[in-house]
Amino acid sequence: MPVQSKGTNNMSGSDETENLVGTLRGTVVALVRRDGPDLSARQLAVLLTCYLESEAQTVRGLAGTLDVSKPAITRALDRLAEFDLVRRKTDPSDRRSVLVQRTPKGTSFIRDLRGIMKEAAKAKPVTEPGGRKKASRASR
Repeated sequence: MPVQSKGTNNMSGSDETENLVGTLRGTVVALVRRDGPDLSARQLAVLLTCYLESEAQTVRGLAGTLDVSKPAITRALDRLAEFDLVRRKTDPSDRRSVLVQRTPKGTSFIRDLRGIMKEAAKAKPVTEPGGRKKASRASR
């Protein structure tokens, strides 16, 4: 159940969830329609963790944080590195460990993603026949 903050929020949990799902859908649709890398959910999770966490990330740390195997993280990082969204570097303090570094292209991708999400969040839901909601044409 979503946690609601105290205050003047009159939106029910169900409406809030629908808005979040709509924002997610609008974001994903915009990502697949644009030129550039088409990332899987796992690749996006790895990328977001690398860019939104303040501490340096390692393959081992990402595997633990995301609760997936190290080989799955390695495959995701291989793909992200192909797109120049991340770079790997041996940790000078522990040569067995690999640090994941940010890149200018990755920073730009995250900046673009934030803009896409803002636009998707602004989109007003439109009710389809049968009462289902869909994103408005303005968000397409």
